[in-house]
Amino acid sequence: MSNALFRTKNVEQSIQDTEEPEHALRKSLSALDLTVFGVGVIIGTGIFVLTGTAAKNTAGPAVSLSFVVAGVVCALAALCYAEFAATVPVAGSAYTFSYASLGEFPAWIIGWDLVLELALGTAVVAVGWSGYIHSLLDNAGWHLPDYLSGRDGASGFGFDILAAALVLVLTAILVLGMKLSARVTSIVVAIKVAVVLVVIIAGAFFIHSGNYDPFVPKEQPVPAGGSLKAPLIQLIFGWAPSNFGVMGIFTAASVVFFAFIGFDVVATAAEETRVPQRDVPRGILGSLIICTVLYVAVSVVVTGMEKYTKLSVDAPLADAFKATGHPWFAGLISFGAAVGLTTVCMILLLGQSRVFFAMSRDGLLPRFFSHTHPRFRTPYRPTILLGVVIAIVAGFTSLSVLAELVNIGTLFAFVVVAISVIILRRTRPDLERSFRTPLVPFLPILSVLASLWLMLNLPAETWVRFGIWMAAGFVIYFFYSRSHSRLAERERATAAGPTRPPNDPAS
Repeated sequence: MSNALFRTKNVEQSIQDTEEPEHALRKSLSALDLTVFGVGVIIGTGIFVLTGTAAKNTAGPAVSLSFVVAGVVCALAALCYAEFAATVPVAGSAYTFSYASLGEFPAWIIGWDLVLELALGTAVVAVGWSGYIHSLLDNAGWHLPDYLSGRDGASGFGFDILAAALVLVLTAILVLGMKLSARVTSIVVAIKVAVVLVVIIAGAFFIHSGNYDPFVPKEQPVPAGGSLKAPLIQLIFGWAPSNFGVMGIFTAASVVFFAFIGFDVVATAAEETRVPQRDVPRGILGSLIICTVLYVAVSVVVTGMEKYTKLSVDAPLADAFKATGHPWFAGLISFGAAVGLTTVCMILLLGQSRVFFAMSRDGLLPRFFSHTHPRFRTPYRPTILLGVVIAIVAGFTSLSVLAELVNIGTLFAFVVVAISVIILRRTRPDLERSFRTPLVPFLPILSVLASLWLMLNLPAETWVRFGIWMAAGFVIYFFYSRSHSRLAERERATAAGPTRPPNDPAS
């Protein structure tokens, strides 16, 4: 049984499976398309919300350095993703990488984790998008009934029709083809980045140097507590990270890190890239660099426009412009946020469907979902199924601590990918690697430690919810996936020996 749990699917077999006609995806993406996808999914609520939260509560004007720290942590993971995506250009991202290095059961664990991360992330982002649209509609004097906005407190019932509609529309776009998805994303990302640049350039004229004093506010220790809402590191060691001061910069990094979530989704599109060995690393690293620069610039401008103690934690960019006497910028920023969340939602849904598709192609999930559309060459069955389910979840789900499950799932994936790079270097040194993670094993080990540190800074209750989800995954694996996987079927066929014709004399 131990051998069955850790049986690996070699890289050559993984690539060969992608060439089967009924499972083949259309290769239509370039390095530019992937970079646009990366920028589109990374820039979302983080740049519009987390800047104020981290600056006001944890780091002060030094929040710009927190974005740098978070960007470095993501870069460590990105280098590991880039090597794997270039070496194993197969849909599934961390799931596929771990199947080739750690074995089937670890691959199932990470795949199940990604299902949670991407599905829940799509639903939460859709609800956030709906909130911005409701704000714009309210400003224009148009109001949807409360029961269609998910805000009906009187009856306790409400369905967020806008959030659900967004998911369904994006599902249709993804079914029609990756190239159409790439074109839509390119247009939306261009609008979003233009709004961000306007904020940076216009805001620079309202910076007051006095708002940067002190750049690193005096440290304020946080007393240890016993609630499950406290960070896990606090409950284990009886110590909580400090607010402000030098340690506050690193504490804030664990907050703003979540503004970078999404670059790993680029790896899920490797199988649909024309030259994945060259273009996937460029797309991953390029999108991360662009977003880090934009994040740092925005945080510098916003903390220079308004004293960090007065920043809004809900809409810091919009309120900073209101403080300078330019409230009309609030509408522009809300528009940019809504546009930005559209691409985030679509690319998370794209990544989710590709992971589900890869797992079904391997037999770990029903193979009914492993067939591509005869015309569009997209995994339409899992895309439609997940789109409908996520639309329902988004319609009935409000923004809450559920978003933290997305964060812990992402960090867990980072840990697995970094470990997989080290293992595959040892087990398959002969593989052709068009991109190689530098300083192996030191850099991947550093990536693991950095990700674990940020995971420890998440509330203990998030770990409990994550544990429940993974326990459900274990049940599914042992009762279904372990016996239905392709590798299990091949093992049974090998054990049975060659099949002879019924009239063979030797039979």
